[in-house]
Amino acid sequence: MANNDIVPGFDDEKDESLKIKLQKVPEVDRCLVLYLTGYIDTYNSNYFQKRVAKAIEAGFIRLIFHCKGLNYVSSTGIGSFTAFLKSAKPKGGDLVLLEIQPKVYEVFQLLGFSQFFNIKDNLNDAVSFFRGSGGGAGDQATLFPKVFSCPICSKKLKALKAGRFRCSECKTILAIDDSGQVFLG
Repeated sequence: MANNDIVPGFDDEKDESLKIKLQKVPEVDRCLVLYLTGYIDTYNSNYFQKRVAKAIEAGFIRLIFHCKGLNYVSSTGIGSFTAFLKSAKPKGGDLVLLEIQPKVYEVFQLLGFSQFFNIKDNLNDAVSFFRGSGGGAGDQATLFPKVFSCPICSKKLKALKAGRFRCSECKTILAIDDSGQVFLG
């Protein structure tokens, strides 16, 4: 199935540095796999954001980014993933990153973003994540208390409920929302 059959107008614009192939996930409502090949940097991140925004506008709020063919992501590119999360979450969606190459994952870790994203090893795990959680519309009782690592210093922390708090180790102010996502500030 062609990209334009899944998301009308998706292939109206192309960029040779980043190829995106779409695949619907029939067993999960409004779920889409985006196979990424190439790289995401300052110059093509706007193209990347516009393509994915088109998919979200078309109603796909459960996004699986298959990153095996992605050999480089700049901090601007990681900012794009954060923007998608902010678009999908309020609509009851979420995103999962799959098969991230070690050097790309390192950038996520260095910038403290590996904590914010659902990272899975394979497509079955990603599909199960959405099938099991409904894509972010989970029951708060099952989320809290939540144990996680501070995105800055990696100290193990425990949140009893959604809200703002300070890391006991590095004093960074963090926020955790009702779906268990951790943010700076």
